[in-house]
Amino acid sequence: QLQLVESGGGLVQPGGSLRLACAASGFSLEYYAIGWFRQAPGKEREGVSCINNRGDSPYYADSVKGRFTISRDDAKTTMYLDMNSLKPDDTAVYYCAAGRTIVTSQRVCVWEFGMDYWGKGILVTVSS
Repeated sequence: QLQLVESGGGLVQPGGSLRLACAASGFSLEYYAIGWFRQAPGKEREGVSCINNRGDSPYYADSVKGRFTISRDDAKTTMYLDMNSLKPDDTAVYYCAAGRTIVTSQRVCVWEFGMDYWGKGILVTVSS
């Protein structure tokens, strides 16, 4: 069974940091485009950060540039989202996704293009 499972969410104070992880089971993330998406209360889901299938040219939403970093481990089984300088506006349910698509990182994030597998989501709350 192919699935993605997120971990690492929780409550953090403004200015703090969190690392989200997304473990793939039943398949390897090698040659997959991967991405992190989020949905805040009352808002549509948005792409936060994505990497194309070649693993280069990551895309970041303007709202997280310079604060978030997407990565993938050498074994190609886990992806990460390092989040620093967190703000209350970052509060959302975060989803990881993967797909065998060859489009750019930006297209993956902006249009959720080719994302075949999705995690169930994990809540991140930024509050004092």
